[in-house]
Amino acid sequence: LADVRKASTAWPLSEVSGVPGTRGAAVGTGEGVQVHALRLPSYILSCEALFGLPDERLTIRHDAGSSAAPYVAGTLLAIRRVQEITGLVRGLDALMD
Repeated sequence: LADVRKASTAWPLSEVSGVPGTRGAAVGTGEGVQVHALRLPSYILSCEALFGLPDERLTIRHDAGSSAAPYVAGTLLAIRRVQEITGLVRGLDALMD
């Protein structure tokens, strides 16, 4: 993203309050893309990615709840199929019938 459009911020990061690790750390080459983190008790297993340009925004969000239960079925599938696999498999979808 940083190669397509350089980041423009309204305030320098030095003037933003909060925990330094949550204040728009630059990730990537060049000026990078600013990545922010929200740390609240109710956001235990939540992930959200926002991409945008003027007048448009794409939001991808995943909320898993407060336990590991959403991951149990996928973990068990991977455990059951591991003996059938040779080499590297990327993505759980490659194991699903």
